[in-house]
Amino acid sequence: MPLPVPASDAPVPPRRPHTLTRSDGSVVDDPWYWLRDREDPAVRAHLEAENAHTAALFDPLEPLVDELFAGIKGRVVETDASVPVLDDGWLYYRRTVEGQQYPIHCRRPAPAGVTDAGDLPDSHRLPVDPHDPPADEVVLLDGNVESQGHPYYSLGVFSISRDHRLAVVGVDTDGGEVLRLSVRDLATGETVEEVTNRATYGCAWFDDDATFLYLVPDDAWRPYQVWRHRIGSPAGSDELVMEELDERFWIGLGRTRSEAFVAIHLGTKVVDEIHLIPAGEPTAAPRCVVPRTLGVEANVEHRGERLYVVTNRDGATDFKLCTVPLDDPDPARWVDLVPHRPGVRLEDADVFRDHLVLSERTGGRTQVRLCDPDTGEGDVLAFDEDVYTAGLGTVAAFDARTLRLGYGSLTTPSQVLDLDTATGERRLLKQQQVRGGYDRDRFTTFRTWARSHDGVEVPVSVVHRADVAHDGTAPCLVYAYGAYEASMDPVFSSSRLELLERGVVFAIAHVRGGGEMGRTWYEQGRLAHKPNTFRDVVACVEHLVTAGITDPARIAVRGGSAGGLTVGGALNLRPELFAAAVAEVPFVDVITTMSDPTIPLTVTEYDEWGDPADPDVHRVMATYSPYDNVRSAPYPAMYVTAGLNDPRVQYWEPAKWVARLREATTSGRPIVLETELGAGHGGRSGRYDAMRDEAKVLAFVLAALDVMSDG
Repeated sequence: MPLPVPASDAPVPPRRPHTLTRSDGSVVDDPWYWLRDREDPAVRAHLEAENAHTAALFDPLEPLVDELFAGIKGRVVETDASVPVLDDGWLYYRRTVEGQQYPIHCRRPAPAGVTDAGDLPDSHRLPVDPHDPPADEVVLLDGNVESQGHPYYSLGVFSISRDHRLAVVGVDTDGGEVLRLSVRDLATGETVEEVTNRATYGCAWFDDDATFLYLVPDDAWRPYQVWRHRIGSPAGSDELVMEELDERFWIGLGRTRSEAFVAIHLGTKVVDEIHLIPAGEPTAAPRCVVPRTLGVEANVEHRGERLYVVTNRDGATDFKLCTVPLDDPDPARWVDLVPHRPGVRLEDADVFRDHLVLSERTGGRTQVRLCDPDTGEGDVLAFDEDVYTAGLGTVAAFDARTLRLGYGSLTTPSQVLDLDTATGERRLLKQQQVRGGYDRDRFTTFRTWARSHDGVEVPVSVVHRADVAHDGTAPCLVYAYGAYEASMDPVFSSSRLELLERGVVFAIAHVRGGGEMGRTWYEQGRLAHKPNTFRDVVACVEHLVTAGITDPARIAVRGGSAGGLTVGGALNLRPELFAAAVAEVPFVDVITTMSDPTIPLTVTEYDEWGDPADPDVHRVMATYSPYDNVRSAPYPAMYVTAGLNDPRVQYWEPAKWVARLREATTSGRPIVLETELGAGHGGRSGRYDAMRDEAKVLAFVLAALDVMSDG
């Protein structure tokens, strides 16, 4: 069915004269700047009018949305359980129950004397029967109970003490990502004490099981303080352990895999500083083991008398692994264990007592290398498919003999495997079940390469029904992100089958700015090189057309957050190339946002986008900022979303962008905005709500591409 045009007129936010003086001295008119005043009743009224307008567009699509929602839900095993993780004699897992929105966090005792997952009997190693949970199960936290009375609910921290008696629980109930922190007794479920109403992600216990560190954000939502809390201490007596006043730096918390240290990680996108505190010394001061050096990034693990450091120091663009004595970690003493290998991006090193696991990527593919922790020598684990995603799963024990792996592809539902490091044997513990008779042989996936404007080859991962011919007639949805060195790896999606079964081709454009091809790939899509990201999207779409994979008149593009910026930049370059676009919580008002240090994340984002106070940076931003580059052109049908409580991308960015797009477009195609008025960056929090939202996106795409339900 074709995409309907809403019967009601599109909301027209009134223009209010407002001039902005740019850093280059230019003066621009921003008539919708007033939308950023969330206290103005007219702002709320406009957002509600936009929501009503969007509802009018979706009203005739409701049968299709219902059909897609039923299809998505019908493929999911609603009552299910995760593979248990062995930790100090306990098996931790999560369950879901049909009809309930949130997971239930559980544990059960492991058989006495078992210290390695490979020694567990199947009755404990495999997922529990979710329809008949074991009698010895203990429910630690039920999100369905906890969420009652809250239209939004997200569990941001759930950190269990080393004696497994207590947990720090951090909850967000409005999508603003500021957490209420409390301590819970896991035996009784009772709250031991309230800690703070203003915390953010991150918590680390000490070995005394009474003391932990937590993080507090500043007004710009940046974790900038580390606080020490001791259970039972008087209210207001928490100790400030560390404060970072440089607004470029973000603080993270954790424990080394060895469990010997609590780690405090301060970092920007171009420099790291790391402090350690012995886990057995809860009152000790942090000790700096990686000093702050401009351009040097690092991550640290511990084993025995040495630290293991993943770093780009000394020109190691794709990173290397060094070791250094624990008692004298001066960077001058760092020694290469796994040297820099250009073209092989070392993303992480997990150090166990007897094993070293390297997470790498090369040629646009992930790989896992199992190595000797003393020599750094080892082999890449082989998998059957050419285009796949693999990585280390959750392993709690430092001395584990059995390692957990995750695997999947665009056609292979996700798998959880155990690897016996002594024999090399792999055991499949769980494969994602797809209800409705999924047959992977009915689908095909492959990797193709698009030549961009400067001759660079850009990888594109493609999946479609096997009988879809490459004759230039198939509809296609292209997904792109391209920022923060984040990689959009090819993984399975049961909801995507609703497109594939209807003959739609799905493609991931692994554009520059992401990390799929290593650090240089990222560098070529950030700061002054950011325009490459948008040109890569155009090149990928043109390649799919030239190769006969899709119909040039039936192409949609989708991206969220920084990926929404990618969508906006590509649309401004070639609006006629797309029939439809979905931009979820898009970062599109780049210059204005990055010029305002009071907006959350602005200062910490200078290393990604640049500071427009620099004339050179401003000139580059001015060429691609989607809001500033909207022009009179035939823009495609567009579905844009926002979150009123979103701290990452302010709601007014998509609101302003939609207003400007509607004024400029010459195509007559609908451009609609939907704002979640009680949620943030990730949309609604319940799993069925998320399924319904995905069904709406897919319905919009199918209707805009004129794809009939029967394919």
